[in-house]
Amino acid sequence: MGILVLSGIVLLPVLLPIAATDDGVKKNEHTSNNTSNGTFSDLDKLSMANIEVQSPRLWAFLVATYWVSVVTYFLTFKAYKHVSALRATALMSNEVKPEQFAVLVRDLPNATSGQTRKQQVDTYFKSIYPETFYRSMVVTNNKEVDKIWGELEGFKKKLARAEAIYALSQGNGQGTRPTNRTGFLGLCGKKVDSIEYYNEKIKELTQKLEAEQKVTLREKQQGSALVFFTSRVTAALAAQSLHAQMVDNWTVTEAPEPRQLIWSNLTIKFYDRIIRQYVVYIVVFLTIVFYMIPIAFISAVTTLKNLRKLLPFLKPIVDIAALKTVLEAYLPQLALIIFLALLPKFLLFLSKTEGIPSGSHVIRAASGKYFYFIVFNVFIGVTLGGTLFASIKTIEEKPNSVFDMLAKSLPGNATFFLTFVALKFFVGYGLELSRIVPLIIYHLKRKYLCKNEAELREAWFPGDINYATRVPSDMLIVTIVLCYSVIAPVIIPFGVLYFALGWLVLRNQALKVYVPAYESYGRMWPHMQIRIISALFLYQVTMLGYFGVMRFYYTPILVPLPILSLVFVFVCRKKFYGAFCHTVLEVASQELKETPHMEQIFKSFIPPSLISEKQEDEHFEDALSQVSRSESSV
Repeated sequence: MGILVLSGIVLLPVLLPIAATDDGVKKNEHTSNNTSNGTFSDLDKLSMANIEVQSPRLWAFLVATYWVSVVTYFLTFKAYKHVSALRATALMSNEVKPEQFAVLVRDLPNATSGQTRKQQVDTYFKSIYPETFYRSMVVTNNKEVDKIWGELEGFKKKLARAEAIYALSQGNGQGTRPTNRTGFLGLCGKKVDSIEYYNEKIKELTQKLEAEQKVTLREKQQGSALVFFTSRVTAALAAQSLHAQMVDNWTVTEAPEPRQLIWSNLTIKFYDRIIRQYVVYIVVFLTIVFYMIPIAFISAVTTLKNLRKLLPFLKPIVDIAALKTVLEAYLPQLALIIFLALLPKFLLFLSKTEGIPSGSHVIRAASGKYFYFIVFNVFIGVTLGGTLFASIKTIEEKPNSVFDMLAKSLPGNATFFLTFVALKFFVGYGLELSRIVPLIIYHLKRKYLCKNEAELREAWFPGDINYATRVPSDMLIVTIVLCYSVIAPVIIPFGVLYFALGWLVLRNQALKVYVPAYESYGRMWPHMQIRIISALFLYQVTMLGYFGVMRFYYTPILVPLPILSLVFVFVCRKKFYGAFCHTVLEVASQELKETPHMEQIFKSFIPPSLISEKQEDEHFEDALSQVSRSESSV
């Protein structure tokens, strides 16, 4: 919002009068307008489309290009310093955080004969950190035990529900015990008393779970572990150190929060992770490139003019004056938004497949993939698709004219993106603030499905902000508004309104509605900053090309801008990024308010499916190292 406000203060009062008072290009026959040529044609007079080729007035637009870049550099650098300070303050908190006392160790070498995994890990780290090593937890293959635990928890919920139904019937004076069928989905099979049946299943699965826990801990140990230290400084130091001469052995990184761990990914080997990463990158690249084809088709076909040609039976509907105005402004954008909603789940799956160990890292990775996808397919795809579709005959006759047409189509396409931004903040923030859909779903569940307090809490639970799509969507608006800020400055107020409303609405939602699923201490910010500068880089290249098409003699003055952006990214990465990758030692050395209870820290990392109801340490002795409490007191 700050970037757009400072840019708009200069651009709007200067560029709009300069563009509006020129008579150079009133209407360009090659201009591609993705909404309609009638409703918004007057907006072209407020853009660079109305400036004559080689006009001296282009000097103002060239200086404005530099102004937007300088504002972006200044504010993103200032924001980087601010977020770095916030991260340091949060990490220096005197509250005990379990993940600050642990490291994740992957790529364990083969244990020597007669040595268990936990003995191997304990011996290795005791020799390096004799004073502060506490104990280790060898990662196990929990697939089977997780399945049993999931079934057990499901039957516990069913039992609580059946007991609530029975208590309600007793309150109504009926006292009817609930029943169910034991077959597929409770629709067939023998009819039984629900409370007795669920109690029997719980007893049976509890015994089965205890047996499987012992088997898992003894026989399913994997080549990775969590190692705990009595000092935050030692844990931070260990996470930043190279522990073996071969990089594919004893890979040590910071431990994620216990709730973030993706246990199935912890055991993936070093080279497997690299191969998976490159395979996923190839798949994402192909997805980005080939998704452009249907998006370009949608953006071209969903204009009213093309719909009337392709679907003649819609003519009576689309010719209604009031409906026509709404449809021509919002139909392509609405189709685009629905189409894009199908993608995020696939990108989250791909990111998890890479072998990333924590949930927050998966979300950051998916966020990056989604950003490049929507920028390439929405911003670039709509611009190219609309122009090429509308001018295919001209291109066939004069193939060399394609670049001129693309450049000249930019001001016309501003109308599409202006209405796209308007739709996003009017509809998107309206739904976000009212939460009307979750409210309806909650009341339906409350009336027909929920029978006890636990089910009511689960139905009402709002979850976390969906950062995997929320951040890229905002970055797309940054890209659109930056790229058109000089070409069509009238888009700037819409961008300011989008982020002003977003600041008010999402601040409220984050503080008072959503429940955070994890804490990553600001690690999303470096990715956001890179994407803001990527948007700025695309804007600078776009302006360089557009000034070239306008045959402005002084266009080479813009050449340093993209180079300056690359240098700026390099400087920011060197200055700030290291403190976001690791916990800084001066931060970790701050004193705690209370002495950490190491056993509680250790137990917080035990997967729920491996927690024994008997709470006996001996239950874990095969996979979880035991040490003398007197040796490891803090």
